[in-house]
Amino acid sequence: MKFTQRLAYYLGGFSIGLIILMFFLNGKEASCDYSPNARTTKNISSKPILYTDKTSKFIVENDLDSVTIVNLIKYGNVDFSRSNTNLDSCKIYVVENSYKSQNLELKLRNCDSTATLIDIKHTFN
Repeated sequence: MKFTQRLAYYLGGFSIGLIILMFFLNGKEASCDYSPNARTTKNISSKPILYTDKTSKFIVENDLDSVTIVNLIKYGNVDFSRSNTNLDSCKIYVVENSYKSQNLELKLRNCDSTATLIDIKHTFN
């Protein structure tokens, strides 16, 4: 069998496999979150987020909303060196992100059923 025939069979089988895979995974929320940062941000953003009085005041003063806060967490970078992950019940994470050319730092308490935004502030790099 010539190389071109083998390549045609391979590509045909590969495309049929992709179609079958798309059929089975259609509508499912399959994701590939393998890095520690991706797993942590996904875990936090999947829970209801509570706000302290201090963070609520900051959010109102800076014209932010809950969707923006969730996106800052979901697409942010967790600074594990400044986070306290050795706690048993509720771990503390520091998430850094930017919004409208402002660098923001969010400090979150991640418990089993809820996440609490403890502090949010501007950072200057």
